[in-house]
Amino acid sequence: MPHAVLGHDHAAVQMPLTGHSGSPAQDEDVNAERTPLRAIFISDLHIGTPGFQAEALLDFLKHHPSDMLYLVGDIVDGWQLRRRWFWPQSHNDVLQKLLRRARKGCRVIYVPGNHDEFARHFVGHAFGGIEVHHDTCHTTFTGQKLWVVHGDHFDGVIQCAKWLAYVGDWLYELTLRFNRHLNSARARMGLDYWSLSAYLKLKVKKAVNFISDFEVAVAHEAKRRGYDGVVCGHIHHAEIRDVNGVLYCNDGDWVESRTALVEHADGRLEIIHWGSSAAVTVREKVMAASVA
Repeated sequence: MPHAVLGHDHAAVQMPLTGHSGSPAQDEDVNAERTPLRAIFISDLHIGTPGFQAEALLDFLKHHPSDMLYLVGDIVDGWQLRRRWFWPQSHNDVLQKLLRRARKGCRVIYVPGNHDEFARHFVGHAFGGIEVHHDTCHTTFTGQKLWVVHGDHFDGVIQCAKWLAYVGDWLYELTLRFNRHLNSARARMGLDYWSLSAYLKLKVKKAVNFISDFEVAVAHEAKRRGYDGVVCGHIHHAEIRDVNGVLYCNDGDWVESRTALVEHADGRLEIIHWGSSAAVTVREKVMAASVA
């Protein structure tokens, strides 16, 4: 099994961001001449909700060309759209960007989650060059086989009491709404973006225990299936760590943390936190892999 060297001292690299409008004229990759990443993994966009940070994602994608792009579930939020229709132009721009990636030769694989479970009816099909899979395997440059799955099947609330998940989703949306007002005020004071919901998750003991239990369950199943590691989403908590000898990677979300998991040309895996247009890009260089 490949050996993963994990570190917990996160280096911050400052990189000024350019402005972005999300319009097609602004949509070309600004660093198209740079070596593309081998792969990008993003999940939990929740397109169709006010919480989705579309402009930030468009800016991230413009700065990061890639050979492969994995959409690891909860891309479109069917739960919210059934309750209330919300679809501004920036959300359209993101879908157009994803389709444009596929047309230009990037392999785009879509693994639906629980909020976009309607797409699971189309597993095995491709739309605009975007392949729909129930789950899939990504092999890194160093030979690690990573199971790519959204992860909702390992959430006891989703499986045993879906009505409770809907209630939790409603309460979560209220928290995000308050968070938007809070960050509007912070922006006026010149302060960086801060996620209240992410902060609460890390402070509430039951939430911390849920995250830990989720990570162990997903890693255990990946090992049982013969994989070296797993890439998932669902819990909106970006992480790269060793879980009982299995490489556990969560790519986070684009509602709270604006994070993506990327694989570099040499096989290094990294979580990127994409800052606001007035802030900086913070990169977590947390893993280097080599084949034992």
